[in-house]
Amino acid sequence: MENITTIVFDLGGVVFDIDKNNAIARFEEIGFDQAAQWLDAYEQKGIFGDVEAGRINAEEFRAALCRLAGKDFTIEQCMYAWQGYYVGLPKGNLDAIMQLRRSGYRVCLLSNTNPFMMAWARSGAFDGKGNALQHYFDALYLSYEMKVMKPDARIFEMMLEAEGVKAENTIFIDDGPRNVAAAAVLGMHTLQPEGAHDWRVPLWQVLNMQPND
Repeated sequence: MENITTIVFDLGGVVFDIDKNNAIARFEEIGFDQAAQWLDAYEQKGIFGDVEAGRINAEEFRAALCRLAGKDFTIEQCMYAWQGYYVGLPKGNLDAIMQLRRSGYRVCLLSNTNPFMMAWARSGAFDGKGNALQHYFDALYLSYEMKVMKPDARIFEMMLEAEGVKAENTIFIDDGPRNVAAAAVLGMHTLQPEGAHDWRVPLWQVLNMQPND
C-alpha cells in the first residue's frame, strides 16, 4: 500500500496483552469490590472513564474512589490496581515497531489510557530493558491528555492535524471494533487484530514488507 506514511497503534490489546479481569481482581484485592461495574476492555465508565478522558486527575480519581468505597486508598494502591490490565508483552512487538520506523514510517500511539498506567509505561520498567514507551514511538496521543476518548471522532482528527497527515495516508491498528469503525469513517485504513499477537503478519502483508528486512 504505497500511500501509507503513518502507522497508528492502540496500546492495550495491540502493543501488549491486557486482561480486564486481572485489573478487576486487583481492585478487589485493595478493597474495592465494585470494579466490575465500571471497567471495560475498551472504554471505561463513571470515575474510571473520567480519569481516562482527563476530566479528573489522578488525585481526584483516588479521592472519588475513596468516596465510592467508603474507605481510604493510596495513589500507590490505585496504580497497582490499574496496572493489573497489563499481563504481558509479546516477544517481537517492539522490534516490529522499531522496524517500521527504520523503514521510514511515522509510528504513533493513540490510546485510551490514564496517568496510572502511563506512570509505568513512561518509565524504564516498560520493556524490562530500561526503555520507556516513548522510546518506541515518534509521538504519543493519550486520551487523558487530549481530554477526549476513542471512538469520538475528535481524538482522531486532533491526531491527524497534529501529525499533518491525511486520513488516507494512515493505517490505524486497534482491537476495539467501535474504534476501528470510527477511524474508517474518517477515511483511515484500519486493521483490527484479535489480540497483541495477531497484527504483525497482516500488517506486513498490507505494507508488502518482510519481517526484519
